Amino acid sequence: MAEAVDLRGQVADVLPLDPYALRADFPILRTETSTGRPLVYLDSASTSQKPQVVIDAVDGFYRGYNANVHRGIYEIGERSTAAYEAARASVARFIGAPDSREIVFTRNATEAINLVAYSWGRRNVGRGDAIVLTEMEHHANLVPWQLLVQEVDGDLEFIPITDDGILRLDVFEVLLRLRPKLVAFTHVSNTLGTVTPVREIVQMAHAAGALVLVDGAQAVPHLPVDVTDLGCDFYVFSGHKVLAPTGSGALWARRELLEAMPPFLAGGEMIREVHLRRSEFNAIPWKFEAGTPDIAAAIGLGVAAEYLMGIGMDRVCAHEAVLTRYALDRLATVPGITLYGPPADQRSGVVPFNVEGVHPHDVAQVLDRFGVCVRAGHHCTMPLHERLDLAATARASFNVYSTREDIDALVAGLGEVVRIFGV
Repeated sequence: MAEAVDLRGQVADVLPLDPYALRADFPILRTETSTGRPLVYLDSASTSQKPQVVIDAVDGFYRGYNANVHRGIYEIGERSTAAYEAARASVARFIGAPDSREIVFTRNATEAINLVAYSWGRRNVGRGDAIVLTEMEHHANLVPWQLLVQEVDGDLEFIPITDDGILRLDVFEVLLRLRPKLVAFTHVSNTLGTVTPVREIVQMAHAAGALVLVDGAQAVPHLPVDVTDLGCDFYVFSGHKVLAPTGSGALWARRELLEAMPPFLAGGEMIREVHLRRSEFNAIPWKFEAGTPDIAAAIGLGVAAEYLMGIGMDRVCAHEAVLTRYALDRLATVPGITLYGPPADQRSGVVPFNVEGVHPHDVAQVLDRFGVCVRAGHHCTMPLHERLDLAATARASFNVYSTREDIDALVAGLGEVVRIFGV
């Protein structure tokens, strides 16, 4: 039984988004490449471009009130703390968290997953216990769990996918008979764009007594996300994919879980009292934010969240759904091309492909001559590529600033790839 999320219900009856107007907010999109061609950025799944308001927020912090948070009782110190905590509140609203104190700032989704693996995992997963993942996980949601089960002599099991990248929930139902401690999976595949049925998986996992962690790195920038509605226990994402600075990200977890988890890192800020032989830890979320954080990045993340909420994530989702359908239709006309992943109404704005007889790196290098930026490689999903019997793929991915003209430029560039390599 193959299950997937049908996005058609999420994109109906919303006001269209105007990417051409939004592009004016992104300074880098006005630049040209060294060959004198306009920049066509189709690698947003790797990292997104940043709007001027985010750039200004980071610049404004360093120029106007650069001071450490939660420490100085002078004016700019209090302003810095207020901006940092306001960003936490913005992130909470952005993902539907009921309490901003359930938001832990991290450097990225990778750090957030490691936090859960080390803090919750090493206290709750023991010998013989199972963790269930999927075959299409990013390495960030695979390697931390490998390390954990190797350390405690536990077990990893995997929900398989169909050839077009849809999860086999019938097999998942069988795996749940192992009574896993945790089910961890991606909300949206960074390689195939597959949108997973989060609510259904969460309900099945909870019925079997498992907690659920969702990797939302590729979902939060593109889909409306409400962690309360999804029902999961942990949700993680990276800021740099959501129009925010690098070095920003967040873990959301249910308050009772965070309060029961031991600290991940130790040092300043995460403590309430320190004595020579013992310490009393801070309240959540600061218990998990040892040392001086990347204050500017966190503030930028909050501004990015407000920017996207101002656009409306339903409109973002609708825009990318239309763009993805257009891309799949246009790319299908390229001679020798193979497209991977589910149908357009079951995927987000990610399109992996190969051109017959041409290595993806060569495809990307030729496209670069025309100012077109795509990713080439295994996209940090080597097991998924092994499952599909692929060494690598090229990948185009979209964001709010992506247009049909970008896709047309990609198709024209691929025409040159075909011509040069005689496909």
